[in-house]
Amino acid sequence: MSNKESTSRTLLVALAVSLVSSVFVAGAAVSLKPLQIQNKLLDKQRSIASIAGMGGRELPAAQVRELFGETIQARLVDLGTGEFSDAFDAETFDATKSARDPQLSVTLPSADDIASIKRRERYATVYLVENAEGGIETLILPVRGYGLWSTLHGFLALAGDLNTVVGLGFHEHAETPGLGGEVDNPRWRGQWAGKRLFDGEGRLAVQVVKGSVDPQGTLAAYQVDGLAGATLTSNGVNNLLHFWLGEQGFGPFLARLRSKEA
Repeated sequence: MSNKESTSRTLLVALAVSLVSSVFVAGAAVSLKPLQIQNKLLDKQRSIASIAGMGGRELPAAQVRELFGETIQARLVDLGTGEFSDAFDAETFDATKSARDPQLSVTLPSADDIASIKRRERYATVYLVENAEGGIETLILPVRGYGLWSTLHGFLALAGDLNTVVGLGFHEHAETPGLGGEVDNPRWRGQWAGKRLFDGEGRLAVQVVKGSVDPQGTLAAYQVDGLAGATLTSNGVNNLLHFWLGEQGFGPFLARLRSKEA
């Protein structure tokens, strides 16, 4: 056999192996995609349950499914009107994807885009836990906004008065570990429980302050310590809360809920 034939045969074998490997990898990716989607949903649901004080992030999958099957109810909200909507399936609606779709989102003027998200989806999925009388016991709102290096995606859980924070946490971000990444620190997250969002006049008063909160200060009930060495991430958290609790976010929805509760 000539060197030329030997080289050609080697190349053919290598090509065949590459093709078979590619088919195998592609097939594995397709077959694993449903499992990946399931795991991502499970992680998000665990985060919601944890932020709402209904279990830790290591909650068994069976308990998570039970919570979302019997206790935590997903509802779609039209952010423009502040009303519940049946336009899409609340459980499967992808707000992040819809925010990139001009038909399902709105462009935010720079003056209104304090969370630096550029576009805001027209619909959002919220999560409700009802009490025995059918009123709201806990309301969980999705929130997001830019920090230093990344968009922080998380949830804000409110008590039935729609003013007292039950918890705040982020399930996705790429902030600097040990600095902005301290948004994941249980001690920092624990500061949010019991804080108030709006003052007696109905004005948005919640704030992440630079440094530490003065526990004797008149605004202590509305303030949380800033993250040490992470001013831009702290500002990002403050801004995203003010955006999503304001008129461009869930403000109209919260106003409607308060009127119904009253």
